[in-house]
Amino acid sequence: MESKITAIAVYAPEKRITNSYFQQFIDTNDEWIVSRTGIRERRFAADDEFTSDLCIKAAKNLAAENPEIALADVDFIIVSTTTADQVMPSTASQVQNGLGLTNTGALDIMSACSGFVYGLVLAKGLIAAGTHKKVLVFGAETLSKFTDFTDRTSCILFGDGAGVALVEPSEKARIFKVVTGSDGSHGKDLYLSQNNNIVNGEQIDANGKIHQNGKVVFKWAIQTVSSQIIKLLAINSMKLEELDWIILHSANMRILEGVANEINYPIDKMLSSIEYLGNTSSASIPLAFDIASKAGKIKQGNKVLMLGFGGGLTFSGVIVEI
Repeated sequence: MESKITAIAVYAPEKRITNSYFQQFIDTNDEWIVSRTGIRERRFAADDEFTSDLCIKAAKNLAAENPEIALADVDFIIVSTTTADQVMPSTASQVQNGLGLTNTGALDIMSACSGFVYGLVLAKGLIAAGTHKKVLVFGAETLSKFTDFTDRTSCILFGDGAGVALVEPSEKARIFKVVTGSDGSHGKDLYLSQNNNIVNGEQIDANGKIHQNGKVVFKWAIQTVSSQIIKLLAINSMKLEELDWIILHSANMRILEGVANEINYPIDKMLSSIEYLGNTSSASIPLAFDIASKAGKIKQGNKVLMLGFGGGLTFSGVIVEI
């Protein structure tokens, strides 16, 4: 059985954080941040607002924007997050409860910034198996609660937000063949841990904050993403010029520019959420989709390549027809 994305909606917290905020406690300024990342603003969740809350609000926005969709018919929930409310119960279970969906499976996945696309891959599989018919796939993060604000190179990057896609059966393929992968040898280069442990043979700093080796991740991202885009096109027998848009994880505008240059693709056809929402990890792709859709860029019948990459290090890509 084939599948399609029926709708996408998002939620971003109300609290806006401009670049000037960081000048209060680290040596930086707006020009430095924009020139190196492309970020001007990001949103931070309130103290009493957590990842499940963002998911619930995104789902309610989806229902409000698409009155023909009945959330009560949803039979599975997938939440991709690195910043779960708790280890147990799962964030997906809290979302199920918050939405009052009584006949719904619930599952968290932890693939960091590639997680939303991994969620689409899993939803595609559930529908293909014939076991489920309406799957909500969330990418949601409250990264501000896990950010090390003493780390000048990383604290400026992260923001909070949530996105959700409804995946349903389709008469023809509209979620095409996928690519997935991981290079666990780089686990030590991007991690968040609260357990004293060894990663790749090295003792890590288990303080519950995000740690990133920016130079290593930057180089890996450009090389890996560029090659996987070419692979994804090949397995779907498509050419680059057949794509209407590419949405990569909005990690850093310089990464997007590097990939565009590497594959010779127009940067203005690479959609992002980086400028005013920052790096929102698994939420960044649906946020970028929503921004572009509401701006009138993404239209019915468009082919969109989505590819996430991040902690693990992991990657996952898919081409969809809207």
